[in-house]
Formats: sequence, C-alpha cells, structure tokens
Amino acid sequence: MKPDFKAAHVAAEFDHTAPLITCRFDPTGKFVFATAEDRAILRWDLADPKKKTVFSAHDSYVWAVALSKDGQTLVSAGGDDTLIWWPATAEKPEPQRKVTAHKGWIRSVAISPDGKHLASGGNDRLVKLWNLADGKMVQEFTGHELDVYSVTFHPDGKFLLSGDLMGKVHQWDLATGKSARVLDAKELHHYDKGQQVHFGGMRGLAVSPDRKHLACGGLHKATNPLGNVHEPIVQRYDWETHKLLNGLELPVPPRRHAHRRLRRRQRRAPALLGQGRREARALLQAPGHGPRNGFASRWSPDRHGPLCQETASDQARA
Repeated sequence: MKPDFKAAHVAAEFDHTAPLITCRFDPTGKFVFATAEDRAILRWDLADPKKKTVFSAHDSYVWAVALSKDGQTLVSAGGDDTLIWWPATAEKPEPQRKVTAHKGWIRSVAISPDGKHLASGGNDRLVKLWNLADGKMVQEFTGHELDVYSVTFHPDGKFLLSGDLMGKVHQWDLATGKSARVLDAKELHHYDKGQQVHFGGMRGLAVSPDRKHLACGGLHKATNPLGNVHEPIVQRYDWETHKLLNGLELPVPPRRHAHRRLRRRQRRAPALLGQGRREARALLQAPGHGPRNGFASRWSPDRHGPLCQETASDQARA
C-alpha cells in the first residue's frame, strides 16, 4: 500500500527546555533521540512523550548522533572534538567510551549498512572510519578543502560519501581508501567578499533506495551569511553520471525564536531525514525557529515539486 503523504499530521510533540539541534528515530521504533543547546542528548519514549531520559557528558553542543542497527548503541558527536558511545536503552545511561576523534567540531556521523563501522566528519576537513565495536580508527580520508558537514554510506556498503562547506561530495572507495570521484554542487557554496566568510555547504546527503539518485541538501542565495539570511535547497543528481536532474527550493519561514519543541522533525538547516524503503521518496525538513514555524516536505524524484508540505502553523490552525 502506497503512503498517503497528504494525510500527514502531527502525531505527538516532545518538549524540552532548551532549543533543539538534531533528531533521530532509533531502528527499533521505540524511541526518538534529539540533542539540544544545553549540551544534552534526549531520549523520548514514542509510546509516552512525557517519558524523557537525559544523557549528559559533552562539553559542547552535540551536532549529530547515530544508532547501531539493533538500537542498543548510540554514538554522539560533539563540538568538543569527542565521540561518545552510550548504552542507548539504559535507564540511567552513562558513557561507555570516549574518543577524541577530530580537532574541532564533529558535524556528522553515520553507521555502515553492515553495522560494523562508524564514519565521522568535522571541521578539521577529515573523514574517519571507526570500528563500532571497540572505537578504534580504521581509516582516515583526506582531500576536502573546507569543513566536512555530512557523511553517509552508500547502501551497498562499498562507498562512503562526505560533503563539505565547498559544496563538494567525495565518493570514497572503502576497499582502497581513495576518492573514486567528486561531485561539485556549486550552488551550495557561497563566499561573501564583504563579510569574508564561506557559507552554505553540504548539510545533508541521501542515496535513494533504488540507488539511482543522490540527494544533496544545503543553503544558497545567502544575501547576509552572518545574519543567517539564505534559502534552503535540495538537489537531486543521477548517481551514475552526476548529472543534476532537478532542485527543490524551500521557502523560509520568518525567524521568531529558537525551537524547543520536537514534532518528530526539527533542525536549523535543511536536512534529508530518510527515504522510503520501497519507493525513492525523501522526507525533508526545513528551518523552524518557533512553535509556529518550520515545515516538512515529502518529495518524489519523478517530479520537481514536493508531494506535500506541512507547516507547524498549519497544525496550529488545525
């Protein structure tokens, strides 16, 4: 049975006292995890939104989390150079392992399809591969010109993809440790001469379940980078040829205040949350800065616009 995207609605809300940064479902479907600006990692029970568990150990914001295939291990990546392994389902979770992994912020982590390895990328322009079981580094990949913003594995497990602030995606061959090819998504990078800053970057990567398309999410049209004035965009590429097939520009809601409520999707930059298992569709999220802002879009690769968009303000009026 095909999903009815137009029937999408808010099923539950999960509140916290500090603005949220990122969120993930666990593979078992029992919990949703999020991180917040009070440096906490949060776990809510999907069956009971009031049941919240707090994980505390990082000395900075936690920019990303990844979960093992069995849902028992959580790895968090912080702005404190550190990866932390946690017992994901423990009643009172304590760190199992801490690894000083990068110099500077660690912006993204991902677990391989076979569940054996963890990939990380950060502001030191490096991509690293780790054994999930013992936290030992397996490989280090160099070649990015600027900060690494996103990492993900190809579904076949042979390649690791990493995207950087320049809007470039490296396709790493895990067998050789070398870059097989590089995709240049130029629209996702902007250098502002007046403010003298690079802006944009590859904020999200996803390969479609049929392995025919690569979706890249980021920011463009930055008229005031330091003032956070920009537009989110998602571009779809042919996996084999790297030809740009289409792009989806997402409208930006007016900025009000930081979001402390999780509606099963929430992040400041546009991101690719996931894809349908049977159909090559993607669930996208765009910036939200208040309880009446932000939205989620469902996008099909065979059309240029979203299947539907649901805004927080729509839910408020409903």
